[in-house]
Amino acid sequence: MGNAQAELSNRRPGDLATAPRPPAAPVPAAPRGRRRNPLDGHGRGVALTVLCLLVCAGLGLQSWTALRATGFDLGIFDQAVRAYAHIELPRSPIKNVHHEFPPGFSLLGDHFTPALALLAPLYWLWDDPRTLILAQAALLAAGVPVVRRIARHAFADAAPPVVRRAADLAGLGYALGWPLLNAAYNGFHEVAFAVPFTLLMLERGLAHRYGAAAFWAALLCTAKEDMGLVVGAYGLVLAVRAHRAGHRAGRATGIALALAGPLVSALVIARFLPAMGGPEGYYWSYESLGADPGDALAHVLTAPWTLLQVAVTPTVKIAMLAWILGTLALLPLGSPTFLLAVPLLAERVLSDNPNHWPVINHYDAFLWPILLTAALETLARLHARGLGIRRPAAAALALSSTAAVVLGLNLLVRPDSWHPSPDKRPLAAAAALIPDGATVEADNAIAPRLTARTDVVIADRTPRGADWVLLRVNDRTFPFASTDEQRRRIALLLAHGYTKAWERDGTVLLHRTTPTPVPGEHRPGPDSTPVREAVPDDVGANLLLR
Repeated sequence: MGNAQAELSNRRPGDLATAPRPPAAPVPAAPRGRRRNPLDGHGRGVALTVLCLLVCAGLGLQSWTALRATGFDLGIFDQAVRAYAHIELPRSPIKNVHHEFPPGFSLLGDHFTPALALLAPLYWLWDDPRTLILAQAALLAAGVPVVRRIARHAFADAAPPVVRRAADLAGLGYALGWPLLNAAYNGFHEVAFAVPFTLLMLERGLAHRYGAAAFWAALLCTAKEDMGLVVGAYGLVLAVRAHRAGHRAGRATGIALALAGPLVSALVIARFLPAMGGPEGYYWSYESLGADPGDALAHVLTAPWTLLQVAVTPTVKIAMLAWILGTLALLPLGSPTFLLAVPLLAERVLSDNPNHWPVINHYDAFLWPILLTAALETLARLHARGLGIRRPAAAALALSSTAAVVLGLNLLVRPDSWHPSPDKRPLAAAAALIPDGATVEADNAIAPRLTARTDVVIADRTPRGADWVLLRVNDRTFPFASTDEQRRRIALLLAHGYTKAWERDGTVLLHRTTPTPVPGEHRPGPDSTPVREAVPDDVGANLLLR
């Protein structure tokens, strides 16, 4: 016993998940005729998976019902997946027209998200934006059993009751994780694939199934162009762990991923996106570091303190990091797996785009599998060293659960959250009056209700010449800067060929009855130059402002 304890105490950080393990004690067979307990390990896993599915689907469908799921971004993804379902490149008139991309521009030139094509067959069954909401809920819920396996790997050397509790609490913490609730609340995004792919990559690595880990790493690179950076960081962690454990195959796999991941991201960003029509530097949001990547690198090499200065300015960035790490009681910092989160966090704290700073968008869901796995590994390491883990585990679960209540769970039990706000209620009635196949400029809040049956773009600061225009005038809607601007738009159209077809409580539906030219009317052409979004002043000023 003394030798075993000495060997355990001499293990280095990171060895726990890869060190040779003694054979597990045989599990006594259940007496014949005895029914499986619905609350055994398998039953609890199923229950937690269903819980995650119901919560995420509930929040997503609630956002749909309450008109919180908007053209940006649910409408964009709906148009893209519908194009895939018709065996076409993913195109979105909402995205293309608003940002002045040429007609026919493929979203593969905007973000590298070929994984979205996997959803196309679902549109053959139900051609509706809610398909994406339900699919995302299912993909996120699929992570529950994977997280439970990760917990078992991490606590493999612990007593069976400890392993069971770790798996159950990990599954519960994941299922009600506030980043997943944010993703569900905000409609649909490519993070729906990034979450399960990341979890499966991590779990297969902990199981020493290195070929399978590489397979899921490759799929993760298809979720978004920057996921290759996560794969590269994972390769470093895997290579070191496998080397310490004497696993040559794991070491080789890790080295390959460490090299291939960043290379894939670099090639996609520098070559593939421009080849698909993406403008060079369109999403470069790091002007505080330099005008382009080369300039930023030179600046950082000559003045490295600039990184810290940019990362903490404005102070909402510090609050963001404190919230993300604090809601897991700082436990992720105790595991090398946290290295995978560094590229994603750096993208946000170094960005000049205020949309990246709050914790109410979908960006944190990319981090959730990494942070939760790292927290579990930290707890397992503490337990292996004979240190108490009840307090840190309880703190992490309590803090994460509180954040979940604040950012989503409370909405599910509030009846008013299941109905549109008063300013949005007339939009659905007005949208029903628009005939199928019409061209429409629609309020951002109602655009997803029209994507399946009309040629819709969002109403913005430029008249687009649509047959129908549906817009609120008493409450600001994206991307207008003020309600006065929205009223001026309505007045301009009424003076140039449009008539008022319907109006109620500040919502106006216009129909174009004469082909009178509208001053400033414009639709992007083949030589159109894409423009970047002007972010409103109030975005990014508050960590929790929706």
